[in-house]
Amino acid sequence: MAFVRFRVGFWAVCFILALSKIAAADNLSPELGVLLEEGLRSKGPVKVEQFLQLDPIQKFCSDSGVNIHSEEAGALMSEALEQIQYPDDDDYVGDWREGERIAQSGKGLRFNDSDDTINGGNCYACHQIRKEELAYGTLGPSLYQYGKLRGYSMQVLRYTWAKIFNPQAFLICSNMPRYGHKGILTMGQMRDIMGLLLDPKSPVNE
Repeated sequence: MAFVRFRVGFWAVCFILALSKIAAADNLSPELGVLLEEGLRSKGPVKVEQFLQLDPIQKFCSDSGVNIHSEEAGALMSEALEQIQYPDDDDYVGDWREGERIAQSGKGLRFNDSDDTINGGNCYACHQIRKEELAYGTLGPSLYQYGKLRGYSMQVLRYTWAKIFNPQAFLICSNMPRYGHKGILTMGQMRDIMGLLLDPKSPVNE
């Protein structure tokens, strides 16, 4: 079942990336633009505007000749870093049990979800997190023992929060979703993910 979900998700991502490249092309003809707008339709939380109205980072990363080490890339990352919103009360670590549920959930933002579906993080699609988990992706690094290896300092807390909020502030064109920047997860959900990674009592840090 997990393999089926992965295949469906993989082809959906490929389709979205293809649409993004078409929409961002400098030589996009008016006729093709009209065709895309008329041929696509919004369904549930998936909106046509997501593919036709790209933000600066999406436009930059849709360019086939993109140079991730360019001055433009550096400027975009610096701007993204400045836009990160941190907790006002410096409360970064939530309930790791809720964080585990969020990390396991792939619900939300799919065309067959309702608009009121609570989004999950789908973190296991790309990362190993808990030692016992057998079904996880390897696109991203293992996060097992994340806090135990890095410590629990405020510096680590702020970096991890920022990385979840907008990973493209650190690596332009990163494949990781911009959970906070795009409103995929709430601040409370992000705290719980932080708890999963950085609570010393979390099984991640055994």
